[in-house]
Amino acid sequence: MAQAADVNLQRGKEISYTCHGCHGITGYKNAYPSYHIPRIAGQTDQYLLNALKDYKAGKRKHATMQAQAASFSDEDLANLAAYLSSIKTK
Repeated sequence: MAQAADVNLQRGKEISYTCHGCHGITGYKNAYPSYHIPRIAGQTDQYLLNALKDYKAGKRKHATMQAQAASFSDEDLANLAAYLSSIKTK
């Protein structure tokens, strides 16, 4: 999906640090090897945005993700989704 013109990729990158601990974007390693953590880098921005909004609204159940999503504005969720989708995967 094409990214909206008003999306701020730099802002998305700045706030993506919170994703790295679990999703471990670099090399796709995570802190919980016995628990499946999905790959988010390179996913479509619309998929990521829908997932984040669903966590924020409580439609998706995962306490950590609900708390993370709730800590961001809708604009930041769009920026984050756009940035994560822009990451090139191997």
